[in-house]
Amino acid sequence: MEVKALQQMLSQFRQVQETLEKRIDGLSVEASAGGGMVSVKMNGQKQLTEVRIEPDVFKSKDQEMLQELVLAAVNEATRRVDDELAKQMKDLTGSAPGIMGLKIPGLF
Repeated sequence: MEVKALQQMLSQFRQVQETLEKRIDGLSVEASAGGGMVSVKMNGQKQLTEVRIEPDVFKSKDQEMLQELVLAAVNEATRRVDDELAKQMKDLTGSAPGIMGLKIPGLF
C-alpha cells in the first residue's frame, strides 16, 4: 500500500472517529420494563442518566419484582445503545470507502 493511500485512510479514520465521538456524546436512549413501571435513560457511554419508578411498584413491596424490572430496563437500554452505535458506525463507514468493513477491537 502506498504511503499516500495509507495517510488518506488514516485521515478518513480520524474523521470517522471524531464524528462518532460527537454522536456518542449526544446519544440518549430510553427503555422501560413492566409496562412502564420502571424506566431508565442511558447515554452513549452506557451510563444511566435517569431512573424512574412508578409509586405503585413500592406499594406491592415486592423487592424481587423491582430488582427484575430495573435489571430488564437497564439491559434493554444497553442493547439500544449498542444498536444505535452500530447503526451510526455503519452509516459513517459507508461514506468512507477505505474504512468500510474495518474491525476495530473493543469498539463493539
